[in-house]
Amino acid sequence: MKLHNLPKIEGSTHRRKRLGCGPGSGHGKTSGRGHKGMKARSGGGVRPGFEGGQMPLYRKLPQRGFRNVNRVEFAVVNVGQLQKLDGDTIGRDEMVRAGIVRANQLFIKVLGEGEITKPITVSAQKFSASAKSKIEAAGGKVEVLSCTVEELAK
Repeated sequence: MKLHNLPKIEGSTHRRKRLGCGPGSGHGKTSGRGHKGMKARSGGGVRPGFEGGQMPLYRKLPQRGFRNVNRVEFAVVNVGQLQKLDGDTIGRDEMVRAGIVRANQLFIKVLGEGEITKPITVSAQKFSASAKSKIEAAGGKVEVLSCTVEELAK
């Protein structure tokens, strides 16, 4: 059975409530909003979580965790992904062009997952010990870049 095969059940659809159509309609003048007050105004109403002035639940519950404003996010790239790229020097720009790293990700860490056979020069902010040994074992070089945003902007 599909949605278009469902039978129309009697009383399942209702007429649209026509507001502001005179006193005879039963929804004239204030259009079912009552007199004055926050809910009578246009754009009025309470925000989500408002409990009528009572201390809301989200303020009663304890705050959990910690968000470090100075946290530095690293995009993770595996050695096996670098094997698929062309060229003998691979940096951030080449990885972005290949779609391994997103353009808004500033810092890259290379991990040792996968195998690499060709000698390449890889430049990134961080390398795991296994990634460094695999790249150097294949005859390549590792260039460690600095992890500051100021130097990346130059």
